[in-house]
Amino acid sequence: MRRFFRSTRFRVALTAFATSAVALGAVSVWFVVQSQSRLENAAQQLAVAHAEAVVQLLNTGAKPDDLRLVRDSIYEVTDRSGNRLASCPVLRGATLAAYDADVTVGPGEIDRADQASVGCAPELGGLDDDLTVHVIHEVSGDSKYDVYAGVRIDPEGQAAVDSARTTLTAGVPAVAVLIGVIAWFAVSRSLRPVEAIRAEVAEIGAHDLGRRVPAPGSADEIARLAETMNSMLARLDNAVTRQSRFTSDASHELRTPLASMRTQLEVLLAHPDRLDWRAACENALLDVTRLQDLVADLVLLGKLDAGPDRLEPVALADVVEAGVDGRDVHVEISGAPVVRGHRSRLERLVRNLVDNAVRHAASRVTVEVSVVDGQAVLAVGDDGPGIAEADRERVFDRFVRLDDGRARDDGGAGLGLAIVADIARAHGGTAEVEHGSRFVVRIPELKTS
Repeated sequence: MRRFFRSTRFRVALTAFATSAVALGAVSVWFVVQSQSRLENAAQQLAVAHAEAVVQLLNTGAKPDDLRLVRDSIYEVTDRSGNRLASCPVLRGATLAAYDADVTVGPGEIDRADQASVGCAPELGGLDDDLTVHVIHEVSGDSKYDVYAGVRIDPEGQAAVDSARTTLTAGVPAVAVLIGVIAWFAVSRSLRPVEAIRAEVAEIGAHDLGRRVPAPGSADEIARLAETMNSMLARLDNAVTRQSRFTSDASHELRTPLASMRTQLEVLLAHPDRLDWRAACENALLDVTRLQDLVADLVLLGKLDAGPDRLEPVALADVVEAGVDGRDVHVEISGAPVVRGHRSRLERLVRNLVDNAVRHAASRVTVEVSVVDGQAVLAVGDDGPGIAEADRERVFDRFVRLDDGRARDDGGAGLGLAIVADIARAHGGTAEVEHGSRFVVRIPELKTS
């Protein structure tokens, strides 16, 4: 039950109900108040007109008794002491003067006989309901008389206002509940794709990353959520596939030197007098060195996959100088690009590119550093056989050895260029092959003030 009250559909429905109840209630109160005010204002204006008419007659010299012929009016004339001198209709008990606003007079409070004798409006005498009048006080010009005039508030208008008040009192809560129910079903319908996405994701395991969540045909936030989820699943699928292939390839590469060392040791143990122990140890040392280099490369790739380390401003020219390490390489530096990076890994990037170029160069290796369109550009080229265009992207994959002489590596595991590509990506850059034997790395230049 607690989960139900904390659900999105319940909270939205409750919010819709409360908001609509407050809004409709405020509008309903305003409507009723305005309608009642219009009725009272109309009665007040007419009462003022009646009072002014009676006062005008008194000002022309008419006596209170002469006012009996003023028909279709509700008025009362008193002297300054409050004694009633004329009234139409004739009221029993209290006078209109006792009221300064609205007064409700019941049928039993009207003296119908006196009313008929003084010539008041006959329809007032046949009332079966209360007579509600709005009272206005005026004074005659000679200040001898107080005139109280009233107008009956329109009974049909009052009935309409009362009916609207009753209807709105019952209708506003009903409409608010209806809006809340509609909001409930609307949210439930809107959340169906979300539930479908949740159910699909809940069933996806590590071996089912090729599955995708259903995407609704709409162009709303839920569709974008489905697209994001599918994009995430695609990245996870790619990462898991890559990791699985990497693990398989690494196991294969590690198995080779280990098998070689085991074979040599078994032969030594089987024929200790027939083999050259020194040569056997040298071969085993080569295998250990190869294994050590492979493990170091694997560790570095694992660190690169884990994310970037703390970066700092690094002058690319200094990195190239350290990466070349005194080898017979022609270096050309144009400008002084500075990048935000990891110095030792950038040096490893340069060494790998230079090692690859030296291994396959015929006679010349060139390293160029420049700035192009806000990017630091490092280009390493050689005059050896180029890489076929179809292999220029694949050469940066892990454990890739091309079939041509360009990629044959003496004991290499095919990780050198993969490390170059990963280091470049970790620094927000790219690595690619241009013109067959020219490797170009582009890294965003650090703007310094």
